[in-house]
Parts: sequence; C-alpha cells; structure tokens
Amino acid sequence: MAIASRSEISLSIHHDERAGGFVALGIGKATGKPAVIVTTSGTAAVELHPSVVEAHHSMVPMLVATADRPPELHHVGAAQTIDQQHLFGRAVRWFADPGVPDVAAASSWRSVGARSVLEATAGVAGPGPVHRNLAFREPLLVEPVELPPGRPESMPWHTSNGGDRSGGAVPETVRALLDRTRGVVVAGVGAGDPAEVLALADALGWPVLADPGSGCRLAHPNVVAAADALLRHGDTADSLRPEVVLRLGAPSASKVLGTWLATSGASQILVGEGSWLDPDRSAAHVITASLPSLRAGRTSAQVAAEVDAGWLERWRMAEAVAQDTISAVLEAHHEPTEPGTARALVECIPAGSSLVVSSSMPVRDIEWFSRPRAGLSVFANRGANGIDGVVSTAVGVAVASSGTGRATVALVGDVAFLHDSNWLLGVAARQIDLTVVVIDNDGGGIFSFLPQASELEPARFEALFGTPHGVDLSVLVAAHGLMTIDPSGAEDVRTAVSAGVAAGGVRVVRIKTDRGANVEVHREIEEAVGAALEDAAEHRGR
Repeated sequence: MAIASRSEISLSIHHDERAGGFVALGIGKATGKPAVIVTTSGTAAVELHPSVVEAHHSMVPMLVATADRPPELHHVGAAQTIDQQHLFGRAVRWFADPGVPDVAAASSWRSVGARSVLEATAGVAGPGPVHRNLAFREPLLVEPVELPPGRPESMPWHTSNGGDRSGGAVPETVRALLDRTRGVVVAGVGAGDPAEVLALADALGWPVLADPGSGCRLAHPNVVAAADALLRHGDTADSLRPEVVLRLGAPSASKVLGTWLATSGASQILVGEGSWLDPDRSAAHVITASLPSLRAGRTSAQVAAEVDAGWLERWRMAEAVAQDTISAVLEAHHEPTEPGTARALVECIPAGSSLVVSSSMPVRDIEWFSRPRAGLSVFANRGANGIDGVVSTAVGVAVASSGTGRATVALVGDVAFLHDSNWLLGVAARQIDLTVVVIDNDGGGIFSFLPQASELEPARFEALFGTPHGVDLSVLVAAHGLMTIDPSGAEDVRTAVSAGVAAGGVRVVRIKTDRGANVEVHREIEEAVGAALEDAAEHRGR
C-alpha cells in the first residue's frame, strides 16, 4: 500500500514472484536504476533468490523488499513465517532488517532508504542487489506516518563515489605497458562509455575485441567482432598474439577467446571497480582507473610515430575476411539456421531497440556471428550464466522501454523459454512491445558441441544431455492469447521479426532447427573461415 501510494513510482504487478524478480532485473539492466521488488513473506521471498543471484553476479542494481512477520510470531508455527535473516546470503551488497516500524526510529528511515540505493548502485563492489527485510504487525491497513524532513533542495540523504572509476593514478608499470606497440583491448559488459573505449583504442593503436553487450561493437576501424572465428585458426591466432592485453569489463562468453588470452603470454591489465573479474587468474595488474586517464598524454603525433600500423592492419584484414566468409556460408543456407538467425536479428532490429539474449547457445551465436552495428543495446544474464528468468528479464527491459517507442527483442532457446514459461501470465494485456524469438530444437543444443555427444551412446546422450521435451510451443503460447509465427526460410526470419517489431505488442517467432544440423553449420563456418584466412595469408606472401 505504501509503494502503491507514491505517484513517483511506476507499479507493475506480477503473479509469480520468481518471474517478477527477473522483470526487476530487466528494468535494472535497461535503466541502470534499481527497481524495487516487493513480496510477502515465506516462500514468496524465497522465489526471488535466482534473480538476486543473477543481479549479484551481473552487477545489476536491485532493491528487494520482503515483508516479514514480527519477531513474536517466529518459531511458534505461525503461517507464512520462515527465517528471512540473510535469506540471500552473500549474494546481496547489503542486508538491512530495521525491525517493526516504530515512530521512535523514524529519523533513521531516510538513511536506511538512501543507503539502500547507494549500496545497490555505488558500493565498492559495484552495482548489485540489496535486501531489506521489513516486518509488520497487524493491523496492516493503517494511515502511513509522515516521513521526517529531507535534505534541503531535495538532495540525497547520503552520497558516495565508492563505485567511481575516476579515482587513482595509473601506475608507472601499467603506463609503460600501454606504450607497447602490439596490444589488444578486450571490451566486455561494463567496459565503460563506448566513445571513450574507442578513443583509447585509437590512442593506443590497438584493436578492440568487443563483446556485443559492451556497447562497443560498432562500425569502427579498430573494432573486431569475429575474434572467436579468427582465433579458432591456429596460424592466425599465433600471428596475432599480443604483448599486452587491456581488459575492460566482464569476461567474454567465448571459451576460445578466454583460452587464447590465458595462454598468450601477454601482460594483462584488468581495469575493475571493486570486482575481481579474472576467472583465469591471468591478470598481472588489477587497477581502478578512468578511461581518459589511461590515454592521458598520448598526442596524435606520438601515436602516429609509435604505433605499429601493420599490427592493427593485420587485425582489420583478418576481420574483413572472416565477416565476408561468414556471410557467404550463411547465404548459401536457405533454411533457417541458428547462426544465421543471430546474425539477422542484429542486422534487422531497428535502431534504438534492445536485444535480450539467453545464455547457452544464443549468447554465443550473437557473439560469434553478429556484425558490428550502432543503435542496439544488448543485454544478457551473464553474471551467473543461467537460463532461468531470461524472458521475464526481457519483459522487464520492455517495461522500462514502455512509451518510448523503443522495441525489445529476445533471442532464447526452447528450454529457457519453457523454464520461464510464467512470463506468459498476463503478458498479452501488458502495454509493452516485445518480440520473443525462440530457437526450437527440442532440447539443449549446446551439449551437442561437447565430448558427451560423440562419446555416449545416442539414446543415453539424448536422455541425459539432449533432454528433448516434446512440447508444442505454439499451443503453450496460444493458451495465453498470443500467436506464434513460424518462418520457413532464412529470409522469412528477418521478415517475421521486422513485422513483429513494427506491429508492436507481444509477439513470438519460433525458429525450428535440428541440433545435429546446427553443429554441422557451425563446423562449416569454422572450416570456411580457416580456409579463407589461409588463402589470404598465401596471397600476401606472394
């Protein structure tokens, strides 16, 4: 009642708390501001755990407000009463349990609220979830007590620069490494302002290996989007080994890129803001620094004199060969393919739109096969890398975009779609623009790329890893008042998605594929890119 009475707060009702938590996650991803997710007590609060864990690992601000029973009703069998103290463990930036409201403690309320926002947005560990456990006694429907006066001119009760990357001088050892001529910038989610990242790459004369979610995968001379395809070719991977790697933001989804970096022998600099994003433990220097400070003092004349023009040119030529080859292979496939769908989505979604991508194969296909482009925000729940709540996250992104004219498109697998099927509850009546593209290959496609696929007897592999579900997704979608579009050809995918976005509202586009054929398409692209790179190297050697 208190939340609903505030005109400053937009209210969104969700039947399922687990899905609601992921909607809040999507709002946080799209806006950078924490949504407040409110639940009753008991298992309703427990349902938020998956989204809280994802918010923690992907550094998305979120304010969790769980109702609780008063202390005297605990441990006596009262209904809907569980121990909610530190319910989400270490997955929250801060936990607050201010107790049953008492006017005598009113002077602390603004402080608790302001600190909650700061801890969720600007703490030393970076953005993330905050849990406030709020106990109430009956009667619950009472007139709210007035808040005590705020700061003059509506200033926040607390401010902080705890999450600001501008602090700290760049160590001389790092400055010396940045003067090397053969380096790469690896830009992941949270890398920073794309314009600053690209300006830094220009100043260094280095390529930018840009994750789609970084915002840096733009049509820019320094940007490399096909790094995964390039680095699968051994000779190319060897010839492009850097002396220095500057890592900005979260790690890439590409195992090939991660392994190449870890075994490159390069000196690695990790620029962080309180989180140690180094799963391979290969970063020699972990620093806090602003992007402008990293390029400070490097003039255009210095750069022209110092950089190795051939180094950047080799990356540019390899990128061009890979992109042309990927296009040629996919254009020869007239049936819908999973790589072709990922590439087509990034190309055909209107400028200003958001693309929410599921973990497992969709996020990899977007990273491996999408071209650079501007005007598209790409989101993925890569903190914990799970498939839980992906479509609900997309609903949250769409809610945040409601009324702006910006569309939201989601690319998910069928297992992720079914795992989060509660997103469909009431979605037809929501005033949002969301087109969900679901890859339906009747199971878990990513496992077909792993050794289990060839080492296990087929029936056993299917039972344990392929896990076919046999669900007709169109029937499930129709039960919720929505229609499914089934493109029959590769070009029809673009038409269906473009039409769905243009029509507005909620649409589902189902792409039927075969898991075995999908492995072959990926292998065909890999072999074709390798052959094209060899031909290009031979041509240069003549």
